[in-house]
Amino acid sequence: MGYDTVAKTDPDSVMDEEWGGMWFLKEPLAADELGVSVLELEPDGKGMEHDETDTGQEEVYYVVEGRIDVDLTDADETVTLEADEAIRLDPDESRQIQNRYDERAKLVLVGAPL
Repeated sequence: MGYDTVAKTDPDSVMDEEWGGMWFLKEPLAADELGVSVLELEPDGKGMEHDETDTGQEEVYYVVEGRIDVDLTDADETVTLEADEAIRLDPDESRQIQNRYDERAKLVLVGAPL
């Protein structure tokens, strides 16, 4: 078969639902290289601070709903994204996603090796 389908909630969320939810879709889609995740953050919710230096993976974050801040911790800079905006991050860029706003945010996260 030349395609696979998945619902966001087919895999279990890897995040405490108090803060929203995060669903990794790479395995259910049987993707070889491309990682795809859905992240939903409640107000005051945040993702894990990390970089992808070890994996060599660049990432793109696309905001579907709401607004989020991407803290670039090494650069001591914050990028604010609203719905229909995206950011691409180099593997060695340390980052943390935070929802410092009043409504739930929903993002699609995509990553692949360079």
